[in-house]
Amino acid sequence: MSASQWTEKDVPDQSGRVAVITGANTGIGFDAARVLLQRGARVVLACRDLDKACAAAERMAAATDAPGLEPARTRVEVARLDLASLDSIRQAADELLSRHTRIDLLINNAGVMHTPYGTTRDGFELQLGTNHFGHFALTGLLLERLCQTPGSRIVTVSSLNHMQGSINFDDLQSTLNYRRETAYSQSKLANLMFTFELQRRLTQATNSDGGSTSALAAHPGFAKTELNRSLSPVTRAVYRPLIWLLGQDSLMGALPTLRAAADPAARGGDYYGPGGRFQAKGYPVQVRTSDSARDSDAQQRLWQESERLTGVAYRL
Repeated sequence: MSASQWTEKDVPDQSGRVAVITGANTGIGFDAARVLLQRGARVVLACRDLDKACAAAERMAAATDAPGLEPARTRVEVARLDLASLDSIRQAADELLSRHTRIDLLINNAGVMHTPYGTTRDGFELQLGTNHFGHFALTGLLLERLCQTPGSRIVTVSSLNHMQGSINFDDLQSTLNYRRETAYSQSKLANLMFTFELQRRLTQATNSDGGSTSALAAHPGFAKTELNRSLSPVTRAVYRPLIWLLGQDSLMGALPTLRAAADPAARGGDYYGPGGRFQAKGYPVQVRTSDSARDSDAQQRLWQESERLTGVAYRL
């Protein structure tokens, strides 16, 4: 199979590995979790709604039993995680650390998109708070366990919309001027900047202690998922027809995440997305980012702000 047609069949055996996936009860998170489960991983669906997570786990297990593997039902778990609450994130991290002596994969997949103005329980603008600060805090709280696990990976799901994004450090919480599309693009740019700065710090740590944890990113292209439910009426009128005409299903949208998580050839700092025109759909390949995502000064400034605001300090 050519490199341009990497599919779920290329995911190697995951037996003995533990994968934590946020927002895995639906969409690309569900499909990424299902494939990893089918390949033998122990999968944790870290979701805000436990009832939906349990229902997803049942569906997933029923669809993924495979000969020669431990029954899928015994390898899929749920954990309550509300990324809009630092208290919930800390509780979820404590639970995960108590359950698992190893974490091989952390897939930061959950997110909200184009929501009306709102704030998290800690006062962060909802999209930046959920999509970036929530995952920043969760990753930091789990990082020691990840770094203790050889070959572990942290995969953060960004978006094509990061191309339109910029980090407004003068109004980071969008209190002066809120536009839902602008706030979403900022949060998805933050996901990438976090990944690249995390990889830089991991590389420095590797040089000193020989660790092997890596940070990668992915985006699903134009994926047909429930994430589009909060679009404004005007945006929905334009966006949804384009998604259904030019987009791809959630499994194809999950392939970039899976490649970042499981391709043996993937390396820290890689960014995967669909290889088709405009990165809208197609099989996953390494793709380009905006120049803003590679701004090392802005990456470090965002990191410092993220540590300050979340109260989660990384030991890197």
